[in-house]
Amino acid sequence: MELVVFGPGHPFRGGIARTTTELVRAMKARGHRIHFLTPRHQYHSWLYPGRHDRDPNACPRLDETLEILDPLAPTSWPNARRASLSFQADAWVIPYWTWAWAGWWRFLLREKRPATVAVVHNPADHDANRVQRLAARIVLTRCQGLFTHAGSLARGLRTAYPDMPVACYPLPPPDTPTLPETVASRAELGLPPDRRIALFLGLIRPYKGVDVLIDAMARLGEDQDWFLIVAGEPWGRLRASLEAQVRANSLQNRVRLDLDWVPEAEVPRLLAAADIVVLPYRAGSQSAVAPLALGAGVPVLSTAVGGVPEVVRDGVDGVIVAPDSAAELARALTGLDRERLAKLAEGAVEGRRRLTWENYAQTLEGLLEQIKRPN
Repeated sequence: MELVVFGPGHPFRGGIARTTTELVRAMKARGHRIHFLTPRHQYHSWLYPGRHDRDPNACPRLDETLEILDPLAPTSWPNARRASLSFQADAWVIPYWTWAWAGWWRFLLREKRPATVAVVHNPADHDANRVQRLAARIVLTRCQGLFTHAGSLARGLRTAYPDMPVACYPLPPPDTPTLPETVASRAELGLPPDRRIALFLGLIRPYKGVDVLIDAMARLGEDQDWFLIVAGEPWGRLRASLEAQVRANSLQNRVRLDLDWVPEAEVPRLLAAADIVVLPYRAGSQSAVAPLALGAGVPVLSTAVGGVPEVVRDGVDGVIVAPDSAAELARALTGLDRERLAKLAEGAVEGRRRLTWENYAQTLEGLLEQIKRPN
């Protein structure tokens, strides 16, 4: 098939850019001809309360890339749509994750054009209001097929869009380089060499429950040697509240806050230093960090939200607990002695090829074959 894939890629950072880039690579590897149309800008600054949304090392720049989209500039949309149509592709693929792009998607998907599959990362924004949920529905009803990464999301999409085919495949791990040695990594990061290290990694937003994890650390007994490192950029005013929470609980000797964007080159060192990655989410649809950690051989302690339990196998390569409960997280950490951590790490290593981008692409390919039609 000849496909046009829209969405962020190089030089943008984040899970949407990484996933869309890997999708393009996987579909190309299966012999499809791809045109990858990427944006010049992702968001207005007031929509992204971090410092910036670019990291040239986060995703490779693919040969198929054409940087011609600008969702923030409606005057550019007609030319971008004409360019998209000029490829006369068999189908289009778009990611959906935020209302901020909804105007562009609505314009793109009007009138005559190829059949379109939406890769639904989120059926609507986290904490979406009524207008944002309506924006998502307007876009998704213009598609001919929906692809998602969690069975729970697929079930919801089939209910909301009963006449539309839906396919699902969990996010596979990205290609992760061989991790550096643990002792050296901890020394370079200034982490205690002999304590058990828990790692939270990623953009910090309220629904991700980092404050619940800090509360859990405060509940641990004095006999527990857990040390938590929180590595990620906070959303809005969360920096001040998390720092105050650590001080209020006198956790300076148990919790380190590295509240900044983690460059791609630093991720392997952090994973190598960790005994477990913790995802204390209150809510959510899925997590790109879970397959990243498991693919690197690091077990995951996660709450039971969205599709995460479909990726993290409780008792095999991780532990699943109830969401929004500091007591549950503290109990789980207490039960993770070094022997159990080692067994979970073995499970992560043994299962790292369970989810593959080849199978991901094959599943998407099946949905595209189902919905494609002549222009």
